[in-house]
Amino acid sequence: MLGRNFRNSWQLLRPHDELIAVARSDCDLTDIQSVRSLLHNVRPNTVIHTASKVAGIVEKLDHPMHFLLQNNIIDANTIQAALDAGVGEFLYISSAAAYPAKKEAVFQEDDLLSGKLETANEPYALAKISGMKLCQYASKEFGVSYRSVLPSNLYGPHDHFLSQHPHLIASALRKLHDAVVNNAATVSVWGDGTARREFTYAPDVTDWLVTQIGHLQDWPSWVNLGCGDDYSVSEYYTLVSEIVGYSGDFYFDTSKPVGVQRRLLNSAVARDMGWSSKTSIDEGLVQTYSHMLSQIEKSDLK
Repeated sequence: MLGRNFRNSWQLLRPHDELIAVARSDCDLTDIQSVRSLLHNVRPNTVIHTASKVAGIVEKLDHPMHFLLQNNIIDANTIQAALDAGVGEFLYISSAAAYPAKKEAVFQEDDLLSGKLETANEPYALAKISGMKLCQYASKEFGVSYRSVLPSNLYGPHDHFLSQHPHLIASALRKLHDAVVNNAATVSVWGDGTARREFTYAPDVTDWLVTQIGHLQDWPSWVNLGCGDDYSVSEYYTLVSEIVGYSGDFYFDTSKPVGVQRRLLNSAVARDMGWSSKTSIDEGLVQTYSHMLSQIEKSDLK
């Protein structure tokens, strides 16, 4: 999702600067020679690294070693190959999941590595922390501008509505849309609905990050990026139901894992640098649902 939104933002805001979008089929990031060959041929000024292996809670709990190892290999290869190719600027997309598990937590940048990680997210969090520290060490040792951003949960156009591991909002939109189409009276929701999540509209994030390319030397090692508001899972489902026209009931399945109770980012550092989340949750949900419907119309999601 983020990669496609980066392309859209780049074309809109920097139409005269070349962007080379690399798909999975273009380069095997688990093979450092493949990454080195790509970067040697392209010789970019900046690398924006959005790739990672993602999964749902159950898969991460069942296969933590594979999940951590693959992400570490991807990140280490990409960062090392960028250094080998003389890339001076590197933006690493980390995640708010890198922060420790704390009840009712609002995180600022210096909270990283300040406590125990949430069990289900531990493999992913460890990989993201490792990538961030590699960028920090590379900057210190080689004088490059390798920086990291920790976005909140994201939603928006190009989300993975049929993925086996959909984000909360993508899952809610798809499930409630299908419920309306099929006249279902009840929709199942994991957990009791009280867990809170911060979701930021992905195009807002990529629009701002695109303007920062060329200026990463002015950043600290890592920066939080979120809209500043969170809602409960139940509230998100209510908001989505109003948009798709679902009027049935919700069944909250408390036997399912839900992760941390709350993870809200303090994005004051980014705001001081000019960041603002421009799209309200209502407007963003409408735009995201419209995109999903267009995919259904094209038969991409049928």
